[in-house]
Amino acid sequence: MQGSFRYIFWFFCAVTLLSCKEKSDHQDKKTFNINLDQGLTSLDPAFARNQNAIWMTNQIFNGLVQIDSSLQTVPCIAKTWQVSDDALTYTFNLRNDVYFHDDPIFKNGKGRKVIASDFAYSFYRLIDPKVASSGGWIFSDKVKDQTNFIALNDSTFQIKLVRPFPPFMSLLTTQYCSVVPKEVVEHYGKDFRSHPIGTGPFKFKYWKEGEILVLLKNEHYFEKDAKGLQLPYLDALKASFITDKQSGFMSFLKKDLDFYYNVDGSYRDDILTKSGKMASKYKGKFTLTKSPYLCTEYVGILVDSSLSIVKNSPLRIKKVRQAINYSIDRDKLIKYLRNGIGIAATSGFIPKGMPGFDSLAVKGYPYNPKLAEKLLAEAGYPQGRGLSEITLNTTTTYKDLIEFIQGELTAVGIKTKIDVSPSSSLRDLMSKNNVNFFRGSWLADYADGENFLSMFYSKNKVPYGPNYTAFYNNNFDKLFEQSYYETDNEKRYQLYRQMDQMVMDYSPVVPLFYDQSVVMLQNNISGYAFNPLSLMILKRIKKN
Repeated sequence: MQGSFRYIFWFFCAVTLLSCKEKSDHQDKKTFNINLDQGLTSLDPAFARNQNAIWMTNQIFNGLVQIDSSLQTVPCIAKTWQVSDDALTYTFNLRNDVYFHDDPIFKNGKGRKVIASDFAYSFYRLIDPKVASSGGWIFSDKVKDQTNFIALNDSTFQIKLVRPFPPFMSLLTTQYCSVVPKEVVEHYGKDFRSHPIGTGPFKFKYWKEGEILVLLKNEHYFEKDAKGLQLPYLDALKASFITDKQSGFMSFLKKDLDFYYNVDGSYRDDILTKSGKMASKYKGKFTLTKSPYLCTEYVGILVDSSLSIVKNSPLRIKKVRQAINYSIDRDKLIKYLRNGIGIAATSGFIPKGMPGFDSLAVKGYPYNPKLAEKLLAEAGYPQGRGLSEITLNTTTTYKDLIEFIQGELTAVGIKTKIDVSPSSSLRDLMSKNNVNFFRGSWLADYADGENFLSMFYSKNKVPYGPNYTAFYNNNFDKLFEQSYYETDNEKRYQLYRQMDQMVMDYSPVVPLFYDQSVVMLQNNISGYAFNPLSLMILKRIKKN
């Protein structure tokens, strides 16, 4: 009997030791915890059309090239590249040590090496009508067909453009341009969205939609740090899907999350002072970093007087549009409505943080109500007399911002009423040039000013293009087309500034502010890569 008790005692000791060891091993694993409050639509890079999809596909996939923190294009799977003298042929020399993640579809379940034909397949997939990728615009007007994507051999890939496009290398850094394996994509079909196989620093493990997503470290990842250590440093990424922003923030305060992005209006005053500093009660508890974000918030004005809704609108008059621009105190808007998040947009439509941005080179509209009143009088509306009421269209999310603008316009004699509609309805009106005066925002898809100026190019007419203000100007178009043939970046930026100044002078838009991203991190997190595209890059994150 005594022997059996002794046996049970040692058995429990062994179990306890084993469970402690397992717990210790588990605790040694470094998992980065985030929350995706806007949900996740797909993990297929061909459908990486919103921020959460972009963030997650960036962990699982790689492209030919990638951006660094200053938005320069640097090597990724392509180690070097050459551009022909006529800027129509791009030739990429691929690394020979990049492998897809393991999957049963591959021979022996082991991920095979990436070769040039994988890029030919992946890029054609974006313009293949059967796929209907939201990234079709990347190549649709730049190549003729799939014959423009050429695998010269396994390690040499070539793209032939139908016309020059200087921002092309920047365009290739988008997540749409990730490489995918044909046999895996074709095996899973539409289910590839939830069974992604890429080459990235993290590999897919588990996704229960609306509840949890788990990515694990890719043990065979090809990139190393400056000391020769293999990336990534983390063992895993875990994402939750708490839709209520306050609940998500409470999870961050409880340290259940390592990362929290942006400050919602409902609790902005709790975290930030009016000048944009962290509230004293949170100092030392976590880090908060504001940085430029390539997004311009604006109010758009329809300016084509051949349109019936513009013919009798006072907004058809340039001096009225300029008066509107001068009447808004952007600094006050940022301070009181956004707790210091944002930069007054007084230097053109292209935002701060964009390569080539120069706050002194483009003259926008500082706050000057006296000049606004003078311009109104010159337009035939002294103190607003005789000026018909103007309808300003917005969505519920931005009602407070538009009410602020309404107050500013009223102060100089411009009477407005606000029309609030669902965002889908307003987008539909904008895409048909059916709304005179509307709140909008333009977010960069890639790091080049052309992305913002394309909104004013006459060939980008709605409904297929983003010229929501119906701004048509021959001189602007000539400069826009000239910029396609300018390979010297600084000279091209000078052309961009000329175009931006034209837009400011004609005033089809009222730029309000250049946005900023706000990233909150726990104190034990280091190595987060801040960049003006707000692209989440986790391969160099360390969790202490």
